Amino acid sequence: MADMQSTAAAAPAIIRRSDYRPPDWLVPDITLDFDLDPAATRIRGMLAVRRNGDHDRPLRLDGDRLVPLEVKVDGQLLDTGQWSMEAGALLIPLTGESHSIETLVEIAPEGNSKLMGLYASGGLLCTQCEAEGFRRITFFPDRPDVLSRYSVRMAADKARYPILLANGDPVDQGDLPDGRHWARWNDPFPKPCYLFALVAGDLACNADRFVTMSGREVKLGIWVKEADLPRTAHAMQALKNSMAWDERVYGREYDLDVFNIVAVADFNFGAMENKGLNIFNSRYILADPETATDIDYDGVEGVVAHEYFHNWSGNRVTCRDWFQLSLKEGFTVFRDQSFSADMGSHAVKRIEDVRILRAAQFQEDSGPLAHPIRPESYMEISNFYTATIYNKGAEVIRMMALMLGPERFRKGTDLYFERHDGQAATCEDFVQAMEEGGEIDLGQFRLWYEQAGTPRVRASLSHDPATGIAELALEQAVPATPGQPDKQPMAIPLRVALFDRASGTHHGDELLMLTEASERFSFKGFTDAPVLSINRGFSAPVIVETNHDQADLAFLSAHDDDPFARYEAMQQLMVNVLIGKIGGHAVDEAAVIAAVRHTVTDPALDPAFIAETIRLPSEAYLGDQMRVVDPDAIHAARDGLQQRIGAELEPLWRDIHAKTKANGFSLSSTAKGARKLRNTALHYLVASGVVDGPAVAYAQFDEADNMTERQAALATLANGTSAEREAALDIFYNRYRDDALTLDKWFQTQAFAFYPETVDLVEELGRHRDFTMTNPNRVRSLYGAFAGNQWAFHHKSGKGYRLVADCIIALDKLNPQTAARLVPPLGRWRRFDDMRGAMMRAELQHILAEPGLSKDVTEQASKSLE
Repeated sequence: MADMQSTAAAAPAIIRRSDYRPPDWLVPDITLDFDLDPAATRIRGMLAVRRNGDHDRPLRLDGDRLVPLEVKVDGQLLDTGQWSMEAGALLIPLTGESHSIETLVEIAPEGNSKLMGLYASGGLLCTQCEAEGFRRITFFPDRPDVLSRYSVRMAADKARYPILLANGDPVDQGDLPDGRHWARWNDPFPKPCYLFALVAGDLACNADRFVTMSGREVKLGIWVKEADLPRTAHAMQALKNSMAWDERVYGREYDLDVFNIVAVADFNFGAMENKGLNIFNSRYILADPETATDIDYDGVEGVVAHEYFHNWSGNRVTCRDWFQLSLKEGFTVFRDQSFSADMGSHAVKRIEDVRILRAAQFQEDSGPLAHPIRPESYMEISNFYTATIYNKGAEVIRMMALMLGPERFRKGTDLYFERHDGQAATCEDFVQAMEEGGEIDLGQFRLWYEQAGTPRVRASLSHDPATGIAELALEQAVPATPGQPDKQPMAIPLRVALFDRASGTHHGDELLMLTEASERFSFKGFTDAPVLSINRGFSAPVIVETNHDQADLAFLSAHDDDPFARYEAMQQLMVNVLIGKIGGHAVDEAAVIAAVRHTVTDPALDPAFIAETIRLPSEAYLGDQMRVVDPDAIHAARDGLQQRIGAELEPLWRDIHAKTKANGFSLSSTAKGARKLRNTALHYLVASGVVDGPAVAYAQFDEADNMTERQAALATLANGTSAEREAALDIFYNRYRDDALTLDKWFQTQAFAFYPETVDLVEELGRHRDFTMTNPNRVRSLYGAFAGNQWAFHHKSGKGYRLVADCIIALDKLNPQTAARLVPPLGRWRRFDDMRGAMMRAELQHILAEPGLSKDVTEQASKSLE
């Protein structure tokens, strides 16, 4: 009992949305003075504070492992009896309505392995303050609803840190004695402290300019190490395209005189939207054909756009509290998805986005970590940077845009930006702006913000030949999730069309609103039974079950004019066959092969779309369709179907592979589509088992003039045991061993391969001289990829579980945020057989037994066991 009591006493506090109250003190202005040094940086913070409301509570300034060297109030130095510390925070009793507060602290950036606050990375000093990193820099009320105007002065050794950057616009700079220099930056726009940024280092700049729609010239800069400058052109073009797109589509103009981006090697996230000074994980800035795949290029474009779009949807209008995180992230993901679709293929982009949603968010919604897009509580806010907040949040915005239509949606967003500019807003504020601007009632729709879980919709189409009426019966149910056993019916927009089987055409696309637990919709004028196309364009983030037979799916995969619905029909055709094989039932593999052949030979289809459509569902997605996941049976069934498709259509794959070979590299949509289809053809050709398969793959690897084809060939070879596999892996390593981002691909390819000895290989790679726990990209490339490899991770020995658990424990001591993101795969233990489930639970208990475990990992592991 004593042990249980001590554990309970040590448990981190739960933060609840219902406990929100406005800040006791506001900070209209803050001046920061940094004396920068990697071992001992001194920060003097000068805050103008103002009491907020009628109360006598002291000023509370959050801190994390900070020790005040000085505390002044209105210029008077306080002794230690005039202030106190509580849970890391500095408390100062104050009378009166406003004061000037000054504090002095000293921190050591080079020892900051958490990469939160001010830290060192590759010779740079840089910051990451979202969500609660600013309290690791200086004492401040670290909450997003305290908005301040920032003036920042930095001083540093000029030889070591010749470039000094901060938020806002540069004001002045100069030299100091002893080889030092200084710079001052001001940001005129009030912002929360999580948007504060600072970078100091030896950097080179790709400089450009952008003229806004009102004629203002903005200086653009992407700052990197000098050797990396040639790899920044794509990011710069993406930035300019983003600025122009946001003006055209949302009417949002950039507001400062400069916009800077800095790429750093060590970063917990993809990037950070700090006002005027975005800090990026270098993998989302650096790209050239030699080192970046087409997916990398798309990632750079999408993330640059995402962070730029935050200037309005996140910075100018920010979050009142962290429970409103999807206010900025869901909306901005929707905006960056729309931008990327406009820059490329709408059809392929939608397929890619839904695949990510299903792989990450649907799994999250069905497990112990399920939560609404506006959570009710958290232990550690960093754990809520999830697929639910981002990707499902984007789908909720997309549904509103669909229901309102383009014009009314634009009126709603205009109203939102105008009403809340310069404010810390809530999700409810956004929905209300959509209601008023779009003239729509979203009362029931608000349940999408409140209820966790992925709704399941059952659709059954019947037909009466005597009346010519087709009737669609719809039923919905939202499964129970932790803390929410009972759910109300959701408002679900479903785009549908009814196809005439003889002509292959439909009678119009309609938007149906399912708002009850069950509803029926009638359609007239059908002599023969039509074929239902439902959730076209993936109009709602739901799981749809239909009464389609394989003939219906084959028909839709050949005739549906909605690209996503056509893709979906093909995928379901494949799923039905694979699940049937796993269950030991007789299945018609020939129907799949015929559908693949028809799709591949359709001259009207875009090669990129073809490649997406004929790709087999992932093993993880197949597991999601089963009550109890059987990794070995899934792998065997999928491997067998892949082999047969490869063998039956072998001449077709050879022909496609030869015809899609390019004479030179291009980033055009046509060239990217050709590469995607060529790589898919290579994969099927090698899977067929033909004797020369590995040789064909190796030839592509050896001759490739771009990373897209080189890595695809390497990944194909990595699944087998050929001599070509070993040669290609060695060549790739020796070619890129000094390029950290590209070497990540070498680790990731092996960790994600369907290689018989992947578990042992990952253990060996964890001891490799180029593996390090201190770089989040490297950890994700090995252990993150391995945990996503369903067949290898769930090896019946349980060794995969122990490898990841040991990584989490070791990494938690250095970087709790990155460690916590590796926990969820172990938390899916309920979905597996008793033996595997018991081993996964044991590893979660093993993690929780580790002394000194962080809040981040404690929350994830403990919730996973509930």
